[in-house]
Order: sequence, then C-alpha cells, then structure tokens
Amino acid sequence: MPLPLAPLLPVVVRIGLVATTSYALTRFLRNATHPGRTDQRAEDALDDLGEGLSLHRPADRAEDRQTNASARLRRVIRFRGRTWEVDASAMARFRLRSRDE
Repeated sequence: MPLPLAPLLPVVVRIGLVATTSYALTRFLRNATHPGRTDQRAEDALDDLGEGLSLHRPADRAEDRQTNASARLRRVIRFRGRTWEVDASAMARFRLRSRDE
C-alpha cells in the first residue's frame, strides 16, 4: 500500500521556507556586520570610572557647548546558589556647534 505524501507537502514546504529564510538571514547578518575590536585604552578608561552617574561640561570646551556623561554600576547578584558580578559602564559625549554655511 503506497503512502499518501500529498498531505505532508504543506508541512514540508513550510519547513523548507523557514530553513531557507533562516539561512539567508544568517548569511546576511554575517556579511553586514564586522567582528569588532577591543581597544585597551577604552577598557582602561571604563575601569577607571567611578560608580554612579556623572554629567559635566568641561571648561576648556565651553565654545563647543560639549557635555560629557559617564555612568557605572557594579553589583554582585546571588540567585539560586550562583553568584554573578555585574559591571556595566558607559561614557558619552554630546557636542553641539553652530556652523556658518
């Protein structure tokens, strides 16, 4: 007795479509992104940040109206017998200059 394969055809087409889309998306993302790099100077600057939030305007950048911000959060989290250390830090610069054109 032959197996009726026609009822399986929509399922096979859906699985094939999902697999093809996933493969194409993965290839696109790999080609569109770069591996990045780690700059040790930036790592050292982030390690030197104090904990908390800081916002200031440097006196030597008054003509640029530059504002600098930094934030750092360090916590130890214990959950279900495991311990994690969270160290999140960020630095930002916002500069607003008028230009004559």
